[in-house]
Amino acid sequence: MKNIYRITVVVVLLLAVSAGSAYAGNDKRRGTAGATELLINPWAHSSGWGNVSVANVRGLDAFYSNVAGIAFVNKMEFAYTYTMYLGGKSGLRSGAGINAFGLAVRVFDRGVLAASVTAMGFGDIDVTTVESPDAGSNGTFSPSYMNINLSYAHSFTKSIHAGLNLKLVTEQTADIRGTGFAVDAGIQYVTGENDQLKFGMSLKNWGPSMTYKGVGHSLNMVNDAGNNQTVEYRAASMELPTCLNIGVSYDFLISAADQRITAAASFTSNAFLKDNVTLGLEYSLFNIMQLRAGYIFTFEKLDKDSRTTANTGLCAGASVDIPLSKKKTDGSMRPTLALEYSYRAAAPFKGSHSIGATVRF
Repeated sequence: MKNIYRITVVVVLLLAVSAGSAYAGNDKRRGTAGATELLINPWAHSSGWGNVSVANVRGLDAFYSNVAGIAFVNKMEFAYTYTMYLGGKSGLRSGAGINAFGLAVRVFDRGVLAASVTAMGFGDIDVTTVESPDAGSNGTFSPSYMNINLSYAHSFTKSIHAGLNLKLVTEQTADIRGTGFAVDAGIQYVTGENDQLKFGMSLKNWGPSMTYKGVGHSLNMVNDAGNNQTVEYRAASMELPTCLNIGVSYDFLISAADQRITAAASFTSNAFLKDNVTLGLEYSLFNIMQLRAGYIFTFEKLDKDSRTTANTGLCAGASVDIPLSKKKTDGSMRPTLALEYSYRAAAPFKGSHSIGATVRF
């Protein structure tokens, strides 16, 4: 009865928040935020079923979905993922690549400290000007995006876990740079006889506006009197892409071959983009191999002329956990190496491929 009461309270709270946020935002603000790369999941494991793992994400993937999931790191965890975003460099492709590194260490009995760096590059882009619009005649430039995260996650009880993440965002070219600061916060609630039922909520990218600065905003010109002068343009400030995520998941446990089927759902309220709902499934065999898939339903028209995102919604992925030592007699977790892959469909660009590895101790 006590567990039923807890579940009822959590469900009511989640429904109340989601009902209010479903009508939040202003359509006139859609697409006006800066640093929208913060809405790209750089991790191979969780991106294999979209934004759905708000309630049950574990380890360093929690930097994107829900920072509270970092509280489940055993002793230490290291992860790296490379993403070929929207197809890579040739043809109708974005030319963008994302590198994500993360390290988490348990520093207290119930607390985990973690850090990650995500770097996004676009290769060499031709410089074109009004006076010289032809590509290839003015050299190239290489924009780069980076965000640095420092987080702490804590398990208050066996059921309640929470986390806080501090984020530094930088975007730059050779002569212009923008810097921003943001905070992520999240909470997860786990219940059920075998911890099958999970709820989660996270607030992401909340912080002050960011502005571009640098000599790239200046222009040398000759005035009507024939004198040389430098004119500097002031850049407008941009708000960060704040969003609220609410999720739920349930594990269907099958004793034969240690199988598990997890069904999950999440709702994302975006302040500057269309809201979306994600549904996903994950299948696990022997706690070694996992297959997952998801679909992101965006509240907009699906035809290519009206769609406001290149992603079409379909996501899929797989991972294999390789033990690095013999099974321990005391029942403690043994070190593992996880190899992970995900694919996200897109149009008219090519899809995004992510491949990564995670070492857990």
